[in-house]
Amino acid sequence: MKKYQKLVVWKQAMELAFDVYQMTKLFPDEEKFGLTSQMRRASVSIASNIAEGAGRGSDKDFVRFLTIARGSANELETQAMLAIRLGFLSPEVKFEERLDHVCAMLNSLINKLTVR
Repeated sequence: MKKYQKLVVWKQAMELAFDVYQMTKLFPDEEKFGLTSQMRRASVSIASNIAEGAGRGSDKDFVRFLTIARGSANELETQAMLAIRLGFLSPEVKFEERLDHVCAMLNSLINKLTVR
């Protein structure tokens, strides 16, 4: 098992990406290359940047990729808010809880690595 695969934040980011793929299956066909694609790419970017940063070999590089992952999480949150406003997602969708949890874990890990 790779180092990044042991990270709880990576595991949760993978679950988040899975959730996003499931949710966006229900979006209108005309959004296939719009919001559907954007949300899927942003969600995959979170887990991907955690993995890439973990493999870089230094805390400084890892933190840089964690901040990119955090930016993708913010992007995904913005896109989800728009999807709700457009009526593609219900405001009761539970994925926001997982997204908030992933963001909190990213912040915690970034803080831990920058305090050293």
